[in-house]
Amino acid sequence: MKARRKARAVALQVLFETDCTTHPAELVIAQRLEEQPLSAELDDFARRLVAGVLSRAGMVDELIHKHAPEWPLDQMAIIDRNILRMAIWEFAVDRQTPLKVAINEAVELAKLYGSDSAPRFINGVLGALAAREAEIVRLLAAPPASQTTSKSPRNAAD
Repeated sequence: MKARRKARAVALQVLFETDCTTHPAELVIAQRLEEQPLSAELDDFARRLVAGVLSRAGMVDELIHKHAPEWPLDQMAIIDRNILRMAIWEFAVDRQTPLKVAINEAVELAKLYGSDSAPRFINGVLGALAAREAEIVRLLAAPPASQTTSKSPRNAAD
């Protein structure tokens, strides 16, 4: 598995667990990184991905709902929902990953962790969103209201 994909896989595991339990993200990511150590750069990437997705989840969920209305978020597979959240955050907020790479990585994660139909579903939703990339970037550009003093998962317990 490619190095950044490993970091994305760790982030996805953290997001999945925090989405279906009440476990704090800081604890979960620490546990995952202890089990699957990454280089300092990839560790930072995984942490930024988790913190970024969690800070914008509500706004990203609205976009997903708008472009996949036949799949209500509460009925969507948890893994699919979090793969979509990660890809959208990467291409629209972090802006360090090109759109096509974010979509490809999301599809690859869906192949690894999702159902047989997940890759096609992920590709379809992200394809619809890709056509509105500039609009999505503008919508997600503002800092989230709940994050006036941002803390990364690494420092959240400080």
